[in-house]
Amino acid sequence: MKTVTILGATGSVGTSTLDLVERAPGAFEVVALTANCDVEGLAAAAIRTRAKRAVVADVSCLESLKEALSGTGVEATGGAAAVEEAAAMGADVTVAAIVGCAGLKPVMAAVEQGGTLALANKEALVSAGEVMNRAVRQSGATLLPVDSEHSAIFQCLDARLAERVSRIILTASGGPFRDRPLSEMQDISPEQAVAHPNWSMGAKISVDSATMMNKGLELIEAYHLFPVTSDQIEIVVHRQSVIHSMVEYVDGSVLAQLGTPDMRTPIACALAWPDRMATPGDRLDLIKVARLDFEAPDEERFPALRLAREALNEGGGRPAILNAANEIAVAAFLAGRIGYLEIAAIVADTLGRFAPTAPDTLDAVLEVDREARVIAEERVKERVA
Repeated sequence: MKTVTILGATGSVGTSTLDLVERAPGAFEVVALTANCDVEGLAAAAIRTRAKRAVVADVSCLESLKEALSGTGVEATGGAAAVEEAAAMGADVTVAAIVGCAGLKPVMAAVEQGGTLALANKEALVSAGEVMNRAVRQSGATLLPVDSEHSAIFQCLDARLAERVSRIILTASGGPFRDRPLSEMQDISPEQAVAHPNWSMGAKISVDSATMMNKGLELIEAYHLFPVTSDQIEIVVHRQSVIHSMVEYVDGSVLAQLGTPDMRTPIACALAWPDRMATPGDRLDLIKVARLDFEAPDEERFPALRLAREALNEGGGRPAILNAANEIAVAAFLAGRIGYLEIAAIVADTLGRFAPTAPDTLDAVLEVDREARVIAEERVKERVA
């Protein structure tokens, strides 16, 4: 039996993870579950799985959580420090599913325990890739990707032949606006942006998919996860989301991982690794799919791709700025404060106004993140004014 902690248990990845855990009775023992302030969802999950501890990041929700868990035997705690403590409880597998840079400290707390980290929080590697990889090496932790694209690469990349890899190909669905002309993008609403054609995801990740910033962040994540240079990572639009990514070797062989678009598949790969476990998702029917299409991404309509590659190539604190500015801009768009096209514009503007020294500690990364958010928020206010 593996012990498991789920950070961000009430979000999209968290609930998919819980679904798999609950479908495999006797295979997993739940140590801790965390959420921001979804007391009802967190308490219900903790009771169902008999978790040892349930944690709300928003301490104002703690009393409600305690009431919901009264008499159940589940310990209730709250606050940012409590989330980090839950991450450091030493579970065999810690699933990091907190969206955004808010998950950075808990991720690092889990890494320092030296267990297995199933990483769905791409922002952690984007903002603090060098710092995080150093911590992984020092603790002996195992880092397993949960993003469908990086899980695909992980499954196709033969560690014994890593130096024989010539190219990694990240596939992208293209999001809901892959066919919409740039001239018609100005009035895109949040409701339209979160309506992903293939995947069921949270609002922030769905908007990132619409702008293709998610693929830019995944480009940076892939650089930190796998032994390749930025020039060896290619992005290809693949509408059907059947091929989740590919690895090309020097002999011309291309290995691909295929499957239906269901996040439970890559989550299961990380939970059961190095074994496999059953999932309830639909099986791939190639006859029904009939065709697989590929095309180059349009960086004029999706400038986030260019911004991300430039940030990766420039290095230092640039990826952390990119991520922080994007989080501020996406939140402003979802709140109706800025237009859709202004998301990438605010990210570009913030990158142009801030050039910190390369952060070499977690605290330094968080300071870059903080300053970038201040600048990005100022740009949001100026555009709204």
